Amino acid sequence: MATEEIRVRGTVQGVGFRPTVYRLAKACGLHGDVCNDGQGVLIRVSGSEEALTEFVARLQTECPPLAKINELIRTPYKGKFHFNNFVISSSVNSAIKTEIVPDSATCPQCQQEIFDPFSRFFRYPFTNCTHCGPRLSIIRAIPYDRCNTSMSAFVMCSECRKEYHDVENRRFHAQPVACHACGPTAWLERADGKSVTASMFSMLDDVDAVCTLLQKGEIVAIKGLGGIHLACDATQETAVQKLRQRKRRYHKPFALMARDIEVIEQYCIVNTKEKELLTSSAAPIVLLQMKDKDGYGESLFTPNSSLVTPNSLHIASSVAAGQNTIGFMLPYTPLHHLILRRMNRPIVLTSGNIADEPQCIDNDEAREKLKTIADYFLFHNREIINRVDDSVVRVIGDKAQTIRRARGYAPASISLPPGFHNVPQILAMGSELKNTFCLLREGKAILSQHLGDLENAAAFNAYQETLNLYLNLFEHQPEVIAIDKHPEYLSSKLGKELADKNQIKVYPIQHHHAHIAACMAENGIPLDSPPVLGIALDGLGYGDDGRLWGGEFILADYRKFKRLGTFKSVVMVGGKQAIYQPWRNTYAQLVAAKLWDDCEQKYTELEIFKFLKNKPLKLLNQLIDKGIYSPSASSVGRLFDAVAAAIGIYRDECSYEGQAAIAMEAIVDVSSLNNDKETLIYPFSFSFSDSIYCIDPRPMWQALLNDLQQQIPQPVMAAKFHKGIANAILEMVKHLCQENLINQVALTGGVFQNCILLEQVSKRLQTLGIKVLTHSLVPANDGGLSLGQAVIAAAQLIHEC
Repeated sequence: MATEEIRVRGTVQGVGFRPTVYRLAKACGLHGDVCNDGQGVLIRVSGSEEALTEFVARLQTECPPLAKINELIRTPYKGKFHFNNFVISSSVNSAIKTEIVPDSATCPQCQQEIFDPFSRFFRYPFTNCTHCGPRLSIIRAIPYDRCNTSMSAFVMCSECRKEYHDVENRRFHAQPVACHACGPTAWLERADGKSVTASMFSMLDDVDAVCTLLQKGEIVAIKGLGGIHLACDATQETAVQKLRQRKRRYHKPFALMARDIEVIEQYCIVNTKEKELLTSSAAPIVLLQMKDKDGYGESLFTPNSSLVTPNSLHIASSVAAGQNTIGFMLPYTPLHHLILRRMNRPIVLTSGNIADEPQCIDNDEAREKLKTIADYFLFHNREIINRVDDSVVRVIGDKAQTIRRARGYAPASISLPPGFHNVPQILAMGSELKNTFCLLREGKAILSQHLGDLENAAAFNAYQETLNLYLNLFEHQPEVIAIDKHPEYLSSKLGKELADKNQIKVYPIQHHHAHIAACMAENGIPLDSPPVLGIALDGLGYGDDGRLWGGEFILADYRKFKRLGTFKSVVMVGGKQAIYQPWRNTYAQLVAAKLWDDCEQKYTELEIFKFLKNKPLKLLNQLIDKGIYSPSASSVGRLFDAVAAAIGIYRDECSYEGQAAIAMEAIVDVSSLNNDKETLIYPFSFSFSDSIYCIDPRPMWQALLNDLQQQIPQPVMAAKFHKGIANAILEMVKHLCQENLINQVALTGGVFQNCILLEQVSKRLQTLGIKVLTHSLVPANDGGLSLGQAVIAAAQLIHEC
C-alpha cells in the first residue's frame, strides 16, 4: 500500500473537479480525501501502486469539460492518515495560486431541463450546474465557494441542498445552484415606471413576455450574465434605427443573437470551425460571411442595402451598413434561451450603455442611464460583481483570431513559453484603447477581460476597480510594473503612481515591441530564442524617437529590439481629428507625395479633388508647415483611411476608428484579388536612409489617381491596394532577409485584423519558406498589448538578475 499527496493546479475549482476525483477514487478502491485550497485541489490518497497509477491516468483523461490541469505533482504523504473511505473535505484557505474559471454557456443538460415541463428547473432562467453558468461575473474572492460569490444572498432550498451535497449529481458543489423556490428571480419593468405584468401580453411569464415586446418593435434592456444589454428585433429597420439614435451609436455594427444555428444559417455562411466556436462553452460573437440574396457568400455586401435570403425575413440594413460580415452569437444563459424560444429571427444584442461608456451592471444604474433608450427592462436580483463584455472572434483560414477577449475566455491563464516559469510577479498596465491589463506569475499570464477605451472617464474608473479586484482576488503583489512608453496614456500614469506608492520599479515598454512580444508569447517562442522579424501595423504607438509609429519592421526578441524598416511618415493633420475625418489623411498623403500640384493640373475633375478644394486648405497647410496639431506618423491605419477616402468610402467622417478601412475591405473585388496580373497591384517604392528602410506610397498614389480618372470601379481599386500593401511588405522582408538571419515573422497590430491583408501577406511570406506567426489567443490589436508588456518586463528583469 502507498499513500500519496497529489497537488493539482490549473482550472480546477468550480468545474466539478472534486466530484470527478471522488468518483474515480471510489472506482479505483482508494481511501483518502480531496479539498479546494488557494493553490487548486489537494488530494490525499492511499491504495495499491496499480490503483494509484490508474487513478492518476484516469484523472487526466476523464477531466470535467470546463477543467484544465496545468500541473499534477505526486509526492509521498508523511502525515497522519485516518481515512477508511474516500471523502470530499471542506475548502482550506491558503496562498492563492489557483485560477478563476470564465463564465460558461449553458450546457446541453441544463438546456433540456429548462424546456422540460416535468423538471423542477422548467423555465427557470438561472439554471446551472458544474458544467456551465456564472463564474467570473459573480466571484468576490478565492476559493470559489458560494460564500465568496453574489449567490451568498440566496439560501438553498432543501432540494437544491440535496443535489449540492450529492456527489453523484452534476450539481454537486455547483456554487450558483438555485431554482424557482430559492434562487434569483427576473421581472419586467416599464421604463416610464408604470406597472407591467406578463398577463398583459398573455405570456407564460415576464421572460417570455420579452419575446413579444421585441416582436412588437420595442427596445428591451436585458440584465444577463456579465452586464446589461439592449435588445431589439434585428429585422425591423425602425426598431434598429431607434436604438441607434437613442444609444448614440450611429454606425458601428451591432452584434446579433439567434435562437440556434439554423436561424444563423439563413443569413450567413457557417463553416465547421465557426460552428464549433458558436456552440463552445465560451459562446463568443463570431464574425460570419453574409450570404447574398441567392444564398451564397461570394458576392459581397452592398453598403446601405438589406440582407435578403430565401425564406427568411431580411436583416435591417442599419445593423451593419457597409459590411460583408456580421457578428452572431447563440444564447449562452437560460434567460436568453427562454427569451428566444419563440423567436425565429435574430435580435440585436448590444451593450447597455450610452456611446463609449462601460456597460451597465446594476439595476439602479440602468434605470437612470438607460431610461431614455429602453422601453422596458428585464431585471434580476443576482448581483453582477465583475463586468464582462461579450468576446468577439473571427475565423481566418482554419484559425480563430480573437478580436475582443472577454466572456468565456477571461480570466483563463495563458501558459508562457520555456524560460518564463520562475519569474517574479509582474503587473502590466496595457494600452489606452481596447485596454486589458495582465498579471504574470509562475509561468502564467492572466489577462483581464476587455475593459474598453480609458479616455472615457467612466471606463477609466471601471479599469481601476477591476484592477484592484484582480490584485485582491489573486493576492497579486507585483515586484515590477510594465507600462506603455506613451507619456500621456492614463494606464501608464496610473502604473507610475502605483510603482511610486509601492516603491517598485517601472519598465516603460515600446508599443510595437509589446505587440510583437505578445505574438511571440502566445506562439510559444522560448525566452532565449533568436530574434524574429515583427511586422507591426496599427493606428499609432509612441516610438523611441519621440514620434508616432504605426508601420514597423522590427527585429526583436523579448529583451530588446531594432527598428529595421518603416512606412513613410506622414502628418496627421489636426491630430486626433484625422482618425475620424479620413479626407485629412488623403490630403496629407498627396501633399507628402508631392502630388497636390499634379492634382491641380491633371485631376481637377476628380471627386476627391473637388471635395478637398472645398476644405480650408490654406489653414491646413499652415498647420502642416508649423507642426501645429499635426504630428508625423508612420501609421498604416491612417494610410488605409486615406485610400478609402480617396475612392469615396466614408470620405468626410467616421464615427469610430477604422470604419473607412473596414468598409473598404468589405467591397474588395474577389476576382481582382485572385488575379496575379501586375497591373492589378498598386506599386510602392523603397528608400534607405538613416540606417532604416522606408516604404514610400507615392507610386501607389500616382496609379490610384490615374485609376480614378479612368473610373475604375471601387472594388477593383480596393483589391489593388490590398495586394499592393501585401506585395510591398513582401519586398521589404526580402530586403531585410539579405542582411539579417530571419526564419520567423510575427504579424501583429490592429491592421492585421484585416482578413484580406493577413491572408495576402501570410501567403506571400510562406513562399519564402518563412514561418509566419499570427495571433489567436489574444487580439492583434491593443487588447493583447499587456501580455507583450509583461513578458518583455520579465525578460529584462531576468537579464538584469
